[in-house]
Amino acid sequence: MTGKRRWLLPALLAGFLPLAAQEKQQPADLVYPQLDAENSRWFYFSSAARPFGMVSLFPDNHAGGDWDAGYRYKVDTISDFSHIHEWQLAGVAVMPVTFSANGYAELFRNAASPFSHKNETVSPGYHAVVLERYATKVELTATSRAGLHRYTFPANKQRGVIFELGGLLGPSNIITGGFERISDREIRGYVINGPTSRRPKPYTVYFAAQFQQPIQQLVLYQNGKSAPAPLKWNGQQGKLLVQLTGNNTAQVLMKVGLSYTSQAAAAANLQHEAPDWNFDAVALAAKEEWNKLLGRIQLTGGSLQQQRRFYTDLWHALQGRRVISDVDGKWTDCTGAACALKQVPLDAAGHPRFPMYNSDSFWGAQWTLNTLWSLVYPEIVESFCNAFLEYYKSGGLIPRGPAGGNYTYVMTGAQTTPFYVSAWQKGIRGFDMHLAYEGLRKDHFPGGMMSKAGYEHNTAKGGGVEHYIANGYVPYPVSDTAYGMHQDGAAMTLEYAYQDWCLAQLATALGKTDDAQLFLQRAKNYQHLYNPHSGFIVPRDRAGNWRANYDPLQYEHGFEEGNGAQWTWFVPHDLPGLFTLMGGKDTAITRLNQQFEVARQYGFCDQHPELPGGFVNNKRLWINYSNQPNMQAAFIFNYAGAPWLTQYWSRTVLDSVYSDLSPQFGYNGDEDQGLMGSLCVLMKMGLFQMNGGCEPDPKYEIGSPVFSSITIHLQPEYYKAAQFTIVARNASPENMYVQSATVGGQPLSAFYIRQSDINAGKTLILEMGSQPNKHWGIQRGQ
Repeated sequence: MTGKRRWLLPALLAGFLPLAAQEKQQPADLVYPQLDAENSRWFYFSSAARPFGMVSLFPDNHAGGDWDAGYRYKVDTISDFSHIHEWQLAGVAVMPVTFSANGYAELFRNAASPFSHKNETVSPGYHAVVLERYATKVELTATSRAGLHRYTFPANKQRGVIFELGGLLGPSNIITGGFERISDREIRGYVINGPTSRRPKPYTVYFAAQFQQPIQQLVLYQNGKSAPAPLKWNGQQGKLLVQLTGNNTAQVLMKVGLSYTSQAAAAANLQHEAPDWNFDAVALAAKEEWNKLLGRIQLTGGSLQQQRRFYTDLWHALQGRRVISDVDGKWTDCTGAACALKQVPLDAAGHPRFPMYNSDSFWGAQWTLNTLWSLVYPEIVESFCNAFLEYYKSGGLIPRGPAGGNYTYVMTGAQTTPFYVSAWQKGIRGFDMHLAYEGLRKDHFPGGMMSKAGYEHNTAKGGGVEHYIANGYVPYPVSDTAYGMHQDGAAMTLEYAYQDWCLAQLATALGKTDDAQLFLQRAKNYQHLYNPHSGFIVPRDRAGNWRANYDPLQYEHGFEEGNGAQWTWFVPHDLPGLFTLMGGKDTAITRLNQQFEVARQYGFCDQHPELPGGFVNNKRLWINYSNQPNMQAAFIFNYAGAPWLTQYWSRTVLDSVYSDLSPQFGYNGDEDQGLMGSLCVLMKMGLFQMNGGCEPDPKYEIGSPVFSSITIHLQPEYYKAAQFTIVARNASPENMYVQSATVGGQPLSAFYIRQSDINAGKTLILEMGSQPNKHWGIQRGQ
């Protein structure tokens, strides 16, 4: 770094935050976005974004790849700032640059700049950083569909912005791009995400970029050569330099509107959401929007780090799954043979009733998003239910994780069945449930989602649902042909049985008695894989033979992203039945407690960065909180008659796995668009739902709250009461055990409360102590 650049940095850092620094801390102020950022995926990190916004704008330290890409805390250079960081989608990467007259050839080859985290500020809705190569401060904020940039350049330097119109970006190869000059202050264009193994069709991102300063010239770089750009261009591997006038003007503003339907729609989205140039007002509005959602939960007690980590987890629970429809409700549907423009239904005022979404899998959401969203953000649940019905009307299936307006068939099973059933049982009913039931039922039969293994686009054989219906289990291997990923028959059987039970609950609620009996019978299929000799769920082949030389710690080989020791406990709908197979609840308690004791030495996870090689002996772990299949383990003790062990182990797992506040640690695994963030929030509130909240008047099981008081401000369109409060008297790291409880002023002897208690606004009061009370909570209701 030259002496001149060192001199410039203090001036650049002055006034780094666009908002008043002395404001009282609000929930958004407590969020730590860099949590676990050393280990993050392309879509994991976020800064300049709104809740579920189309735009997620931040620096890319490593541009290419789904894993180990995007914002990577240990990488000391920035390659670009891109606007879309989604599961299976990327787009509109830009880089502000300075250069001498006609000295931009090297920039096209490599425009990356070193930076320091000392010169960086990150908060929900805002990101600022200094590019040392250009002595330029970059500030970013966003609306839902527009990214706003403010660059503070050094004086007397040519300045401009490079747009990357091709190349590898995140999970996508940008196969084609284009632009056209609209005026002396605006360009529009597009980039096409090439197909991936998960997203089978190309998908186009359109943009409209406007500049506060006039454009001096456009320079196009392609095939190793640069030249003045034409007014309109499209092609492969292109880069466009937008050179701006006014070298003595310190600040340059740019705003970029996005759309998945057209360039004109991108401009319309921009005009609707960011019509002027008030960067600070947009940043403040972004912060206020985050505060509004995060502030629905208020905390008392706990340490400052615990409160910061809680709101960071809650923030993650609202990340990753993003809007793909325009402000007018138009979206690009790719579920058919060709992509087509579609319209979301409008309300009486002509506004879209809900947005359409891009979303990773709901695999594991029964223990996370089902509970947290329906309790705190029921309107989001309703919105997703409506959006997924639009996919059903277009493509004939309710998706389990759509990307690029299309099915991906991510993971396995009918994952959205518990999501819909839980919503209905909790009174979230602003969608066509009869149409939803039709689609959900279809997913449970041949030709539906249960027929397809992970990313099985062109066949419907890898899911093995025909075997499941005929023989009571999905064999492993399902076939001699790999039709998709995750063809793990034992795990599939357990998933299908649970999801059948969920659908039976909905069938009962809708008066469909015959269907209810059918699916209740199928829900017992897990029993066909319980091997009484080994005491574990064991895969069986197509001839009915148990897997030879069975090793309960062997990763996968019949078990999806886990092993038999972990998956044996995946019977969330019928734990008493599982305990009976094991020889009774006391045997189950002893076994599960031993598994926790052994797993303690590895911190209950297989991907902790401090573990040798980054994982535990090829994932040979008895309990694993690095991934979804085992998230429920600590709460099983409640159902076995030992709630004090639920309190102990859930708190111990929190302290070991989910309490750090650093770039190095956080979730120690795959956070998967809010699934682990949601789990952390629920465990820290001391709430859980074993069966995903799919029973009538769903239960909320009690764990060990971290805070002395948690108040949830309930949404009046869905709840009768204004708030629900949990008071944990004397809660502390030592006082993790429930001594006694009341709900609504009445003694509570069970380990759970009901949805009706929350709906009525009854306060849950827990008396906490340092020693377990083995008499409280042992009354079990089914």
